[in-house]
Amino acid sequence: MDEIKDGKVNIDRYRVKEGTKVNLKKYSTACDVVIDKAKVKSLYFPEVIEKVKDLQEKLYAQNTYGLIIVLQAMDAAGKDGTVNHVFANLDPGGVKVVSFKQPTSEEKDHDYMWRINKALPERGDIGIFNRSQYEDVIVTRIHDLIHKGQLPQDLIHKDFWEERYEQINNWEKYLHQNGFQMVKIFLHVSKKEQQRRLMDRIINQQKNWKFSMSDINERQYWDRYQELYEEMITKTSKDISPWYIVPADNKWYTRYVVALITLEALKKINPQFPKLAPEVQEQLEQFKKLISEVDIKSLEEIKNSIDKK
Repeated sequence: MDEIKDGKVNIDRYRVKEGTKVNLKKYSTACDVVIDKAKVKSLYFPEVIEKVKDLQEKLYAQNTYGLIIVLQAMDAAGKDGTVNHVFANLDPGGVKVVSFKQPTSEEKDHDYMWRINKALPERGDIGIFNRSQYEDVIVTRIHDLIHKGQLPQDLIHKDFWEERYEQINNWEKYLHQNGFQMVKIFLHVSKKEQQRRLMDRIINQQKNWKFSMSDINERQYWDRYQELYEEMITKTSKDISPWYIVPADNKWYTRYVVALITLEALKKINPQFPKLAPEVQEQLEQFKKLISEVDIKSLEEIKNSIDKK
């Protein structure tokens, strides 16, 4: 597949290499490359989406690998918009979007990965996780939900969170070894831009429906969230399931980079249309020969002709 001729962004600049200690202050929240916004929206982004669609069709037809895209971020960073603008362009038959909200009573009655496992895509599909298993090492920790939940208290000890990181890493390795690739994207929004977007939800009547008081309440934990996200990404960005820290202050650029990351992930899988079974291939050859030799007017006549061979 030809590379995008212009507007190519090296997404490795946003990839967190395994073993890297993350400091979010060192990662840009705004577009940090010289690129034309108008061209991205009208030319480069649509070009990437077409390439993704082509590979998605092959992924679905091959029906062996699956791809999981994890989206994590602070409130108002643009997760929903990214899903709508990037993945809504794909064949919905091969895309499964799951939004993980506050756990239900049923979900609380199981281990924390139970609802995540239920949401995994099938082979040949792309699964989009709007929030994910990582809520259980971020939000759960921010609000000390472990001590308030149903987990036996004798299982909570000083190395509890290290164990949970290990569990998640092992689970992602298990998925990789079973043909399910995963890439994880942290939409990195600035505190100032988050404030602007939250204010817009309050002032703009067309966006009032997006407003939630919980978004305002969570903002007071900003510094603690940043600290835990740094730790989480440091502990769980692996070569087989990497984290990308993507600038989120410019929505048009965020969506373009997420599309490029998805394209790169599909290229690594390198799906191919499956080869036809020998008997089907033979029937096709017969069909080609009949088409070239006979003036057949209907599918029924074609079938009758093949049956006579």
